[in-house]
Amino acid sequence: MTVSADLTIDLGGLHLDVAFDVAPGEVLAILGPNGAGKTTVLRALAGLQPIDAGTVTIDGQVVDDPGARTLVPPEHRPVGVVFQDHLLFPHLTVLENVAFGPRSSGAPAASARALAKEWLDRVGVGELAGSRPRHISGGQAQRAALARALASDPRLLLLDEPLAALDATTRSTVRRDLRRHLADFDGATVLVTHDALDALALADRVLILEQGAITQSGSIAEVTTRPRSGYVADLIGVNLLRGDAHGTTVRLDDHAGSLVVADPAEGPVLALIRPHAVTVHRRPPEGSARNHWPGEITGFDLLGDRVRVRLTGEVPLIAEVTPAAVAELALTEGDAVWASVKATEIETYPT
Repeated sequence: MTVSADLTIDLGGLHLDVAFDVAPGEVLAILGPNGAGKTTVLRALAGLQPIDAGTVTIDGQVVDDPGARTLVPPEHRPVGVVFQDHLLFPHLTVLENVAFGPRSSGAPAASARALAKEWLDRVGVGELAGSRPRHISGGQAQRAALARALASDPRLLLLDEPLAALDATTRSTVRRDLRRHLADFDGATVLVTHDALDALALADRVLILEQGAITQSGSIAEVTTRPRSGYVADLIGVNLLRGDAHGTTVRLDDHAGSLVVADPAEGPVLALIRPHAVTVHRRPPEGSARNHWPGEITGFDLLGDRVRVRLTGEVPLIAEVTPAAVAELALTEGDAVWASVKATEIETYPT
């Protein structure tokens, strides 16, 4: 493994306790809500936040071990960092910004500038070498920041919300270019992001961090197919309910309701209901659906050619319907409605 981290940090109200490895050439995405500890993990790997217990090893070198009183400073770690707001030096040209890392490592000025120009060309902004950061766009600054991080020949690349400050069009282009550069990078990469699309496009594996602890990890497919927390369910846009199963009946933990499912189970389970499986009715539904509950519409979200209807009540749900169905049923916020789901549309799995 290029990176092996076992981190315990107490910082204000946050108690962070996580452990993970990152293999050579692998991109690990860390996702989680605000305050979960994502940036703190990145700062610990970079050497900007000492850990209270555990170890951090990068490319075989222990860089942080409080028990052995080992703490390698940031400038001596084989780490490149791309921050959300780029943090290019405003008084230096783009070329000198990228050359800063190699020069700090002892490279002669001419060699450092030649390497910087090579990296700027590789990321597609070589023509901006003589510009100051204030005269280039956000997307160009992000490419320059990536060139600066890679020019120092790191074994670990840290990306802190690298696309968050970009507009939608620029983000798509930079994401595509970043994916290409990461595919050629033989070190380890750790990406912190709030955007599931960034993780899907760039990462080999994801780690979900909530309140300082890892709540789920695995491939994108594993995490999105079987989410294990409300955060992940909201992230991918599905309904996730917890309950206790007895045969084909699931009594829900947080609500008075219950579910009828197709496949029998026993014990604590998670029940996954995709929004398109939820139908909305003006009156108690008739038909084959085994599950139906009264509710109230609390809001709508437009999602492409579909409308997401947020429902509260005995079993809070999100339904996904067509705009035509909204118009036909004359649905408005505050309306009393019924929701129904077929038993065969509910997937259960152990908690």
